[in-house]
Amino acid sequence: MANKRDYYEVLGLQKGADEAAIKKAYRTLAKKYHPDVNPGDKTAEEKFKEVNEAYQVLSNPQKRAQYDQFGHDGPQAGGFGGFGDFSGFSGGGFGGFEDIFSSVFGGGFGGGARQNGPIPGDDLRYDLTISFEEAALGCEKEINLVRDEACPTCNGSGAKPGSKVDTCPTCQGTGQERVVTNTPFGRIQNVRTCSRCRGAGKIITEPCPKCHGRGKVRVSKRRTVKVPAGIDNGQVLTIRGQGGLGERGGQPGDLLIVVNVKPHKLFKRRDDDLYIEMPLTFTQAALGAKLDVPTLGKPIQYDFPEGTQPGQVFRVRGQGIAHLRNPDTKGDLYVTAVVEIPKKLTKQQKELLKQFDESANGSQYEKKKTFIDMVKDAFR
Repeated sequence: MANKRDYYEVLGLQKGADEAAIKKAYRTLAKKYHPDVNPGDKTAEEKFKEVNEAYQVLSNPQKRAQYDQFGHDGPQAGGFGGFGDFSGFSGGGFGGFEDIFSSVFGGGFGGGARQNGPIPGDDLRYDLTISFEEAALGCEKEINLVRDEACPTCNGSGAKPGSKVDTCPTCQGTGQERVVTNTPFGRIQNVRTCSRCRGAGKIITEPCPKCHGRGKVRVSKRRTVKVPAGIDNGQVLTIRGQGGLGERGGQPGDLLIVVNVKPHKLFKRRDDDLYIEMPLTFTQAALGAKLDVPTLGKPIQYDFPEGTQPGQVFRVRGQGIAHLRNPDTKGDLYVTAVVEIPKKLTKQQKELLKQFDESANGSQYEKKKTFIDMVKDAFR
């Protein structure tokens, strides 16, 4: 047995590894080299045998102690005769994934065969469209929710009241059955949903006349949903336990309300702040003006200063949207000045503007250079 690799090396472990590490390493390698995954691959087949052999020794405290002390040959002086060949692991052939991992974890592949236990209900989605103001200020909306509920006639059993419900003879009430398949590597056992009871674990001879054996009925109900102030487009309200009906005593799913917010004609939103464009006449921008600025509530009067420039932004604190998690905190309102230049002027108005332009020369009002002037300056 001098040509055998060290069992710890086979599993990729250090000597002294605990039981959990041994199980984890074995599970990973057995999945990797299992013949079901590598059909016809002789190298994978040999590695699979090697991994099985290493696990059989290291997972057994007595065999592991002997191996740690005496190596592959075992305590010959003590009359044990070594560890032998473990290629016949799992009944002399290569068991399916269910057989292998059942021996390691006490259940089926992936952490245990599913028993006929409770199944939680599915989550339900509902799309709710609200106005910009409703999202900002909060509201209550009535929705029509259609979902399955336990049949009131049979209380969810699916059987006619007073009738007998038998345990499924095929799966013995587990909801699953084992199917054995003969392969070149031996007999492989797979676990699947019971074909007779379809996973219910019981046979209903007389179905409920109302739900026809489903155990649930489709119900349409209207309910009121409270939408908190500050919710934004695309955010989701979760109402626990108002989703799909669970099976065999499983908890119901949740109701997920996806909020769609209509755009506003005046305001734009960014997080909790609002943005609006405020039109000002040429005269208002030049001389300054007190104007009513729209908000989500009543308009407020804002004093635009003399010499307001086109595109200049003014901040109005606390006139934004309430924070979703902290309604007492609000964002701000940002007002962008849009100066409107008159297009059609009378002869008198044009003359007045020319007089203003001439009188402003040399004063605090600085005439901007034309594009041609700036080009000339650049090449001087």
